[in-house]
Amino acid sequence: MGILGVFVPGLPTTVFILIAAYAASRGSDRLHRYLVTHPRFGPMIHDWHRHRAVSRRAKWAATWTMLFSAVILLALMRWTGSHRWWMAALPVACMAVVGTWLWLRPEPPR
Repeated sequence: MGILGVFVPGLPTTVFILIAAYAASRGSDRLHRYLVTHPRFGPMIHDWHRHRAVSRRAKWAATWTMLFSAVILLALMRWTGSHRWWMAALPVACMAVVGTWLWLRPEPPR
């Protein structure tokens, strides 16, 4: 899911990579080594393991991606017009909760 999140708007990459790293560390040494040595995901995983922190760059990337996804969702829902209001409100609310949680995480020391 984390790899898909790199390419699909609306999927939060960082959260899924952290979950994958946790699960991999419990089940597969090979996958865990791959994730922690990956040039893109490794630093995020190290920051989370060491400091329970998320970089500002990752926070901004996730925020802009969720905002872009929410705009597309709302535009499509408005364009089709046949959906109930909660079908748009629920995913937007989930994105707001995830975004709030993400920005409440500390930033790693540099």
